[in-house]
Parts: sequence; structure tokens; C-alpha cells
Amino acid sequence: MGFIKKILNRFKKKEETEHIYEDWEELVYRRDELMVHDRDQRREYVKNCLEQIAEATREVDSLQMEYNSITSQLKDMEEIDALPEEEHRELEEAARQIGRLEGQRSGYLKRSNRMGEAQYQKMEALADEVKEGSDKLTAAEDYQTKIRADMKRLENEKDAYLYRKHEAQRQIENLKGMSIVCVIATVLCFILLLVLQMGFGMDAQIGYLLTAGAAALVITVVFFRHTEAIRELKKVEKSINKIIQLHNAVKIRYVNNTNLLEYLRLKYGVSGAEELDKLWQQYQTEKAERDKFKQAERELEIFQRELLHILRRYQVRDPGLWLHQTAAILDNKEMVEIRHNLIIRRQSLRRRIDYNNEVVAHNAQAEIKDLAEKYP
Repeated sequence: MGFIKKILNRFKKKEETEHIYEDWEELVYRRDELMVHDRDQRREYVKNCLEQIAEATREVDSLQMEYNSITSQLKDMEEIDALPEEEHRELEEAARQIGRLEGQRSGYLKRSNRMGEAQYQKMEALADEVKEGSDKLTAAEDYQTKIRADMKRLENEKDAYLYRKHEAQRQIENLKGMSIVCVIATVLCFILLLVLQMGFGMDAQIGYLLTAGAAALVITVVFFRHTEAIRELKKVEKSINKIIQLHNAVKIRYVNNTNLLEYLRLKYGVSGAEELDKLWQQYQTEKAERDKFKQAERELEIFQRELLHILRRYQVRDPGLWLHQTAAILDNKEMVEIRHNLIIRRQSLRRRIDYNNEVVAHNAQAEIKDLAEKYP
């Protein structure tokens, strides 16, 4: 029961609300609370009625302009429908071309991959030298790769020669040590042989010869090895100096080429030749699209003038309006729909004009006349 009661209360409130809204729309002139015999209150009441008449007049003037415009459009439709067959075909052809060209223009404006205006202007200014700039960038990038490879190879060679230098130096030091050991060993052997000869009366002549021969042999080997090591060290140091000179020359070329790359990248506002080529292709596409857009704009203007010329020739009052309603010229269903919408709008305007004339202004005038008769 409670649920049903809630529903009934809801419907009751809705009816009361609708009744209030209906009261708002109904214009009622009441003098129940007016002290009619009071001259000032009558004057204020008449003033209020005059203000309502003025407001209604302004509203009617505004509505009448819109009403006349819609009536003119409906008459234009009748004129278009009454066109001779040949002229109607010309009109349809102009409307068809306008629709096609507006579609092209709309497609260009909605294109998602359009080039920015600043980028386009920059590429347009550099158009004559982009090809040369791309070739320079490509050459500089390739040369940079080769220079880096040369520098890396020289670094590796330098490391290898430094290793050989270290080995030669270590060998020289080892041979020096061996020579010292050999000399010390020879001296010790001679001392020992001398002790044996002098102290024990032994014959050490053969020992002297063997010791001297061994010492001579070892010293000769050490000498030749030491000479070879020194020759290797000088050769390696000479090669290292040559590599350093080559490395410095390559460094100079590397720095110059790096500066050239930075300048070209700054000039064209890109990170490399690949990006510049991509921008150039995008610019060419954009330029072709803009040229087509401009051509479409020129053709659109021609067909719009042709359509206006045909409509003016047959007394269409507002031909400019049909530039934006070409679909209605080509499709009768579209024309019928527009006509239906205009008729509904005109009926609505008519009701509003009648309301202001017959209800607001008329009743206010009646009130003033009634008061004037009773209180002349």
C-alpha cells in the first residue's frame, strides 16, 4: 500500500507542476488587488500595460524578420523546383562540383599528417639547396664513420706497439741482469779455480779455459740478444711516433668533419640526412596537397559564381544560402526535409507572432481602453 501511495503522490506532484507551468504561460490581467479609484495606481497599471505592448512589438518585429526570411526561402525553393529542365541540370552540375570540391577541401583540412606551417615555410625557403644539403650530410656521416674506424684501428695498433715496446724493455732489463749474473759467476769460478790451484796444488788450466769459453759464449749471446732488443725497441718507438702523428692528423679531420655535421644539422634543423630526406618527402607531399587545395579553391569559387548566376537569373531572393545547401539541389528528399523543417519553424514563428499581437498587445490595449472609458 505504501508503494502505491508513493506512486500516486508522485503523479499528483507531476500534475501540480504541469499546472503551475501552464499558469506561467497564460497571460492574465487582474485588477482585483488594484485600487482602481487611486489615480497613481491606475497610471502605474497603464504604464505597465504600455511596457507590455512595447515588449510585444519588439518581439513581433524580431519574429517577423525571421518569418519573412523563412517565407523567402520557401519561395526560393518553389522557384528552384520550377526551373526548366536544362537550367536545372546546369544547377545540379554546379552543385555537384561544389559538393565534390568542398569534400576535397574538408579532406585536406582534416588530414592528420599535415606538415606544420613553420616547418613548411622553412623547407620552402631551403627548397633549392635541400638536395645538395642531403648529399653533404650523407657524405659527412659516411666520412665520420670511416674516420672513427680509422681512429679505432690506430688505437689498436698503438696498443699493440706499446705492448711490444714494454716487452722489448723488459727483455733488455733481463739481458742486463743475465750479463751481470754471468760476470759474477765467471769471477766466482776464477776465484774458485785460483783457490784450487794455489791452495791444493791442482792443475786448473783446463778450468780456466772452460770458464773463459763459457763466459765468452754467454756474453756473446747476451750481447747479440741485447743488440736485437735495442733495435726492436727503436723500431717500435719509431712506429709509435708515426702512429701518433697519423692519429693527430685523423683527429684534425674528425674535428673538422664533426663541426661540419653540427653546422649542417643546425642549418636544416635535423639530426641527420635520413631525417632531412624524410622532411623533404613530407614537404613535397604537403606542397602537392596545398597546390590541389588552392586549385580546388579556385574551381570552387568558379562553380559558386556559376550557381549564384543561375539562381539570380530566376529571381531567387537569397541565392547565397544555397551555396551551403547543395545537397538539397541534388537530392529531392533533402529538399523535402529542409522544406518541412522550414514550414514547422514558420508555424512556430506564426504562433509566437499571434501570441504577442493577439494576447499580449491586444489584451493590454483592451485594459487601457477599459480604464479610459471608466475613468476618462
